[in-house]
Amino acid sequence: MKYQHTVGGFNYVFSDLKAVLAKATPEKSGDVMAGLAAQSEKERMAAKLVLADIPLKHFLEEIIIPYEEDDVTALIVDTWDQQAFESLSHLTVGGFRDWLLAYETDGDRIKQVNLGLMPEMVAAVSKIMSNQDLILVASKIRIVTKFRNTLGLKGHFSTRLQPNNATDDPKGIMASTIDGLMYGVGDAVIGINPVSDSAATTKTLLEMMDELRLRFDIPTQTCVLSHITTTLDLINDHAPVDLIFQSIGGTEKTNTSFGFELKTLDEAYQAGKSLNRGTLGQNFMYFETGQGSSHSANAHHGVDQQTCEVRAYAVARQYEPLLVNTVVGFIGPEYLYDGRQIIRAGLEDHFCGKMMGLPMGCDICYTNHTEADQDDMDNLLSLLGLAGCNFIMGVPGADDVMLNYQSTSFHDQLYIRQVLGLKRAPEFEAWLHHMSLIDQKGKMVEGKTRDTHKLLYL
Repeated sequence: MKYQHTVGGFNYVFSDLKAVLAKATPEKSGDVMAGLAAQSEKERMAAKLVLADIPLKHFLEEIIIPYEEDDVTALIVDTWDQQAFESLSHLTVGGFRDWLLAYETDGDRIKQVNLGLMPEMVAAVSKIMSNQDLILVASKIRIVTKFRNTLGLKGHFSTRLQPNNATDDPKGIMASTIDGLMYGVGDAVIGINPVSDSAATTKTLLEMMDELRLRFDIPTQTCVLSHITTTLDLINDHAPVDLIFQSIGGTEKTNTSFGFELKTLDEAYQAGKSLNRGTLGQNFMYFETGQGSSHSANAHHGVDQQTCEVRAYAVARQYEPLLVNTVVGFIGPEYLYDGRQIIRAGLEDHFCGKMMGLPMGCDICYTNHTEADQDDMDNLLSLLGLAGCNFIMGVPGADDVMLNYQSTSFHDQLYIRQVLGLKRAPEFEAWLHHMSLIDQKGKMVEGKTRDTHKLLYL
């Protein structure tokens, strides 16, 4: 089906819904490189105007990646909830934006419809929203998950402690972990990206982190972010696996490039349920995503990178994850060229993840060859704090020496807490107080107590 609109005296014609979605997208270098982006701001505006007038129900009729060719499309279509969609079925994309922004539409009302939303509908509405719109609507939505603590509560903000090491040295990882705990980092997860994906290395790190957690009764969860097949082998080997991790994408070909199929996630989910390691809840899956993954794998089917990203969220929500985060600037300037594009993508991903019912966090990051700096990351951190982001990363010095990219530091989470008055997960906050690391008001305590010193002698 063709679409058209006149802007500035020129009639713009779009071949199909996929083209409208791509050309309505705010400029991203990945879409430009793939030949999908609008050729001018006038064409982009024409596409936005067309998109705003498309009925939401039309997305059920014009499927952008064929059902028979893609198992993610099959999952999206097969799990779509008609009853949840019913109250929105009369709206256009523009009308949906108005509904989201209305005072009367609160977070609970939005959560009631999220199973009726196809990811393409969510991507579409985000494309006609300003940054301010994305922040406002996302701030309404709270997605609460539980494993050994409670994440996502209003007025709370969590961090993943990321103690990566360039050689997987256990002593170096432990030193960074202790340093992070001293700053009150780690309530979302203590999560290590291993250099090696060997089962032996992963098991050593899992056992070390589990010993630390048990010795000091830390109310958090640990994860070594190995490939999901490695984690499945370690579950069978009785390793202390808390969270099951995998990077995911929005098309079958993307996930195949990551080395797994949807049935692998099904198997992992069942294995995790059998472990029953959570004390407060059983949300144990952890997913990472990022705009550009389908493009970098040449697996996008002509779909823009942001719509591919939201399709990944449809995969994630099937498994009731504890954590989902977009690693927003990690792939590089080929997909998000500069600070402006990274900031926009971070706000889009957070909004769309929340709209899909996910406990959305963000690795606020960039590579050293990107036209961005730490001030851009400070800006995105501040905006995501206002938007109600569930969690960010805590990396020593904001410089990951293993993955070679820039992220957020232990100090950055102190900044956003002070500015917005945000607390950690309540169980973790109570532990920090018990260890004399924070005072009654939640502020970090200068100096170390006798109990805190015990951590230094592991």
